Amino acid sequence: MSCSFTEKKRIRKSFAKRKGALPVPFLLSTQLESYSAFLQAWTPAEQRKNDGLQAAFNSIFPIESHNKFARLDFVSYQLGMPPFDVRECQQRGLTYASPLRARVRLTILDKESSKPKIKEVKEQEVYMGEIPLMTNTGSFVVNGTERVIVSQLHRSPGVFFEHDRGKTHSSGKLLFSARVIPYRGSWLDFEFDAKDFVYFRIDRRRKLPVTILLKSIGYTPEQILAMFFQFDTFHFGKKGTQFEVVPERLRGEIARFDITAKDGKLIVAKDKRITVRHIREIQEASIDKLTVEDEFLLGRVLANNLVDKDSGEIIANANDEITETLLETLRQAGIAKIQTLYTNELDQGAYISQTLRMDETTDLWTARVAIYRMMRPGEPPTEDAVEGLFNGLFFNEERYNLSAVGRMKFNRRVGREELTGENVLSNEDIVEVVKILVELRNGRGEIDDIDHLGNRRVRAVGELAENQFRVGLARVERAVKERLGQAEADNLMPHDLINAKPISAAVKEFFGSSQLSQFMDQTNPLAEVTHKRRISALGPGGLTRERAGFEVRDVHPTHYGRVCPIETPEGPNIGLINSLALYARTNEYGFIETPYRKVAKSRALDEVDYLSAIEEGNFTIAQANAELDKKGHFTDDIVSARQHNEFVLAEPENIEYMDVAPAQVVSVAASLIPFLEHDDANRALMGANMQRQAVPVLRAEKALVGTGIERTVAVDSGTAVQAWRGGRVDYVDSGRIVVRVSDEETVAGEVGVDIYNLTKYTRSNQNTNINQRPLVRVGDVIARGDVVADGASTDMGELALGQNMMIAFMPW
Repeated sequence: MSCSFTEKKRIRKSFAKRKGALPVPFLLSTQLESYSAFLQAWTPAEQRKNDGLQAAFNSIFPIESHNKFARLDFVSYQLGMPPFDVRECQQRGLTYASPLRARVRLTILDKESSKPKIKEVKEQEVYMGEIPLMTNTGSFVVNGTERVIVSQLHRSPGVFFEHDRGKTHSSGKLLFSARVIPYRGSWLDFEFDAKDFVYFRIDRRRKLPVTILLKSIGYTPEQILAMFFQFDTFHFGKKGTQFEVVPERLRGEIARFDITAKDGKLIVAKDKRITVRHIREIQEASIDKLTVEDEFLLGRVLANNLVDKDSGEIIANANDEITETLLETLRQAGIAKIQTLYTNELDQGAYISQTLRMDETTDLWTARVAIYRMMRPGEPPTEDAVEGLFNGLFFNEERYNLSAVGRMKFNRRVGREELTGENVLSNEDIVEVVKILVELRNGRGEIDDIDHLGNRRVRAVGELAENQFRVGLARVERAVKERLGQAEADNLMPHDLINAKPISAAVKEFFGSSQLSQFMDQTNPLAEVTHKRRISALGPGGLTRERAGFEVRDVHPTHYGRVCPIETPEGPNIGLINSLALYARTNEYGFIETPYRKVAKSRALDEVDYLSAIEEGNFTIAQANAELDKKGHFTDDIVSARQHNEFVLAEPENIEYMDVAPAQVVSVAASLIPFLEHDDANRALMGANMQRQAVPVLRAEKALVGTGIERTVAVDSGTAVQAWRGGRVDYVDSGRIVVRVSDEETVAGEVGVDIYNLTKYTRSNQNTNINQRPLVRVGDVIARGDVVADGASTDMGELALGQNMMIAFMPW
């Protein structure tokens, strides 16, 4: 009887003290899932999500003609079969791509009719260019060569608050700033200068006082002051000026007069500083009003416009300083009550008030003109131009898109419960940002860490391709708008309107020559896998080598379990090009998540949760090497754990999660190094990088000491051939394996034979030899997932990069 091939696997003894709680996930899933979500090729048209190609079409269509009498709507799209398979494309020097056809509907309205009346509707499938397809191993074949699209790590859209660390001004004063970064559109910056005026900038142009922006979105000076300040109230009467006391606001102030209780007891003497004890006594004495001298009012700032009741004219404007003359005028006009801004030097600065004072614009229109002049210097500000520019900046979905991620990050940062909303800015959004910035200057709140992985997200291949496709569609839109006007007169069909060349050109340019589209590193299977799991901070919309400072390149606590702290190039790109950690994955928003084992009542459960960097900060997480008994309880009284990105010693009952495996911290290449924890970090970095440069040997030899991940790398890279279904081997030669599938694995109507054509003596991208060798013999019984053929640098389905060294000991 033939023994099963499954039984002939190389048996490995594991010396691991504890088994991993989670098997290693498929190593190329980030690439394959991202591109699959972009194409949605196998999803019926009506069930497609608003992602990838579907989102790109929806964002451009419908296209209307300038006179609004013709409209082109998008119905659905479909991808055809590629004319050649992957191997043929490589041999012929072609791109492995599929034709994209979109069904569009042309609607023409009747010009003569008084009401909108449809004259005719034409629907047709239109060719929209070729879309490259991803191979099963996560690469693309472009002009006959295999290429990889590297994922990009960029700054997430949203709002970020920071300060200059005292570097701008010679005094070392911290200048706070805020930046609203959209996914697409103009950047909006707010900043303090050294004199504590608040400014805003659009796309890093000339700065203007922030009150100009607030006026331009419809707020009056009174409303602006009411949003940013608390008010003190004064009453004018026959007994003099009465001041409404709010005891908390007096703390730290110097009393300008004696404060006495109703029974005449002195609480605070003149010129003494008011302390917490004094405030308590004032509250106990129930003092709600104090009679004050006029001097106490001088220099204070009015919160509202004051109007003469008789004549109706404005005596004083909001934000005017009170002078002796103004007080006299107020008394003569019979004003009984005024409100002033409450400010102090410590935690209630008059920043918005003083900015409003230097702002020369008077109303909404002059504010918008000031913004127009800053954006388009030298152009005459006509009413239409000013309105068009202003509304297009942050309030138009075609020009400005915060994206779902940006909206989620924005709402979370400004403290809202709701995490979804409009993808454009609202007036409330702008006010919230300025309020938080002023609070930071007042000493309340924290700035953001831009290197935190909760503020950086991964743009994978699908998203990058979608952006390029959208660029191509936008070029087509302009041409279609022009032609739509003639559609009725010339009796045009949809295919006459759409020219697919701009789309093809944009897609071709991206896959052929983008900085993130790279010639695949094919030296050995590990090099392939690592290249597809690489994350780069460079590329369009990312950093540049020259500008990137030390902080961006450094290892951050949030890299734990998400990005490998070891594997990065030496040289100018150090820290800018990283590798995804072994168990890491990206979530729907593009943030990197890592798995953790749930812990309840100091017992580790089999339940696994994936946490992003932001979510992780709220938990106490134990390490994978924490001692557990057979039931999963912690045996030690104190366990090494992480809390708020710091290493702490915690009691087992306070632990909420624990790592799933010790290797979860590092990347695939680093996890192949046995006893990695005993190596110096710099040497481990070199080892991880140099494994990728190992040229395949003629006779691959298994590693005598491995880490247990060799098989995963060999299989997931696609170098070794895996059985699709179980069965019995019927025929084997050097280039072909035929398997008769077992009856249990066949479904009615399916062919009961699997044929594996092996790659023989093929040149790789690095000019090494790719040659697959069968491992099975006729009659062998195989199971689904078994390795039936070895490739370069693999031995019995395990990665085998080099040779075991023959060494001799001479102990005497």
